[in-house]
Amino acid sequence: MTVDVVAVALGARSYEVRIGPWLIDRAGAEIAPLLARPRVAIITDDTVAPLHLDRLTQAFRAEGIDPVALALPSGEATKGWAEFARATEWLLEQKIERRDVVVAFGGGVIGDLVGFAAAVLRRGVRFVQIPTTLLAQVDSSVGGKTGINTAQGKNLVGAFHQPSLVLADVDILTSLPPRDFLAGYGEVVKYGLLGDAAFFDWLEANGPDLAHDRAKRQQAVLRSVQMKAGIVERDETEEGERALLNLGHTFCHALEKATGYSNRLLHGEGVAIGCALAFELSQRLGLCAQESPSRVRAHLRAMGMKVDIADIPGDLPGAEALLALMAQDKKVVDGRLRFILARGIGQAFITDQVPADVVLGLLNDALAQRAA
Repeated sequence: MTVDVVAVALGARSYEVRIGPWLIDRAGAEIAPLLARPRVAIITDDTVAPLHLDRLTQAFRAEGIDPVALALPSGEATKGWAEFARATEWLLEQKIERRDVVVAFGGGVIGDLVGFAAAVLRRGVRFVQIPTTLLAQVDSSVGGKTGINTAQGKNLVGAFHQPSLVLADVDILTSLPPRDFLAGYGEVVKYGLLGDAAFFDWLEANGPDLAHDRAKRQQAVLRSVQMKAGIVERDETEEGERALLNLGHTFCHALEKATGYSNRLLHGEGVAIGCALAFELSQRLGLCAQESPSRVRAHLRAMGMKVDIADIPGDLPGAEALLALMAQDKKVVDGRLRFILARGIGQAFITDQVPADVVLGLLNDALAQRAA
């Protein structure tokens, strides 16, 4: 069994991301050194729990650790005030102390919500991420961003609270429905697009194999985590470079809000569409050649992913309304919307110098494809 380890070097808040097979079955042994007393509180969701919770609790009991667990409803709608309050109250009922460890066992929704609960509980308790989706393994479980959605937008309430450990079990990904696996791939390909052209080349050749080839899957997770860890180390609280990780997200978050954070559009699908739109916008502004957005779309299409706004089912608001939703994004600074654009594959940069009329033109053209 090969386990890759990526260190996230943040001084007193440093931790490791361990990537490999069978890590759920080793979770008790992996987490035991962190514990002041032999108990953990696990929060998961009602999709993951029937599939994997027994394995995890057995792994803890094998090391003499007493686990308690709460399963929240699955889905993006869980990531709001109501379930956040429920999770926090439950942790208090379990008498979780500051030296205890809370385990987030699920995808990005559970990781973000549980991390935020841990951040505010008793002014901060430690937590461990055991991400169960490709998206969470390569992105949301690493870096300490936690939070919930509100009526005004996505992730507008939260805190930076780094985990004490991340266990990314690449075997658990084989239980994902194909749509969820592909949605996670939207975040994988983002890393190649924003800063590693050679990784994008590798994904073009190997992306279709990831679902059934453990070694390649582990390599994709490892490279993604290495890139994210490096950026987080240099810019933990998103004062500068870390914003590059939001490539595609300005469009994505507006589209998620427009679809009601529903099953019509999964987050990773929105990221993929957003990346395609960001490259198209870059080309329209004369920043990159037409070859770049064409290549992005061609690869996403080859993977069987959503690529365009036209691929989202159901009604959507008009371009002006989508632009207004984008203006609610966290990346707005001094009233100016920041975009992550690109001069080519692997050459992303941050700018607030984007004319609104060009964005509106792009959105109107994308919406017109739906009507065609």
